[in-house]
Amino acid sequence: MAIVYPLTLPTTRGASRARISAKNVVAVSMSPFTLSQQVQKHPGAAWEVEVDLASMSRAEAEVWSSFLLKLGGRYGTFLMGDPNAEIPRGAAAMSPGTPLVRGTGQTGQEIIFDGAPTSVTGYFLAGDYLQIGSGSSTRLHKVLEDCDSDADGIVSATIWPALRASPADNAAIIVSAAKGIWRLNDNTIAWEERPGDRYGLSFSASEAI
Repeated sequence: MAIVYPLTLPTTRGASRARISAKNVVAVSMSPFTLSQQVQKHPGAAWEVEVDLASMSRAEAEVWSSFLLKLGGRYGTFLMGDPNAEIPRGAAAMSPGTPLVRGTGQTGQEIIFDGAPTSVTGYFLAGDYLQIGSGSSTRLHKVLEDCDSDADGIVSATIWPALRASPADNAAIIVSAAKGIWRLNDNTIAWEERPGDRYGLSFSASEAI
């Protein structure tokens, strides 16, 4: 059977530790005489993650090692979200409505969508995630400020990273179990065999852009 990317993350065993990083590209030059600075913010921004999986049996480890091997090192991609933040803290957790991108041509660090329940305070709280797109176009964004829905069910959310491409009008906004698309940082796959027929695996990845 042909391998189709992006792959879906196994569910047989979760992470014992995940270190998620938000990488920005900013150039800073400093005068050696006055120490004054010139700062240039570039558009590059991407997620990075380091994952240690919990100790597992051989049966569980074989599922994970096979998954990692199917990626072919840095060749393939997979979908993953923040394992501890699948459910929003805001009202979107219980009453998401049917959020859809409102209009075309949206750019920058703001996404406007409609279809939320009307006049809701705290539809999103700062730190909640949302997903735009699917498959190879999947993008994971973090909401930076609390935001409400208005009387028409419209929400304007400030997000990181900024939109890299304008989403289509009426594209779905996923508010629970939001995911991004990732690529391994290394071409070598390794697993650790431990006493008592236990196994350990870890991997690191960056957002696939």
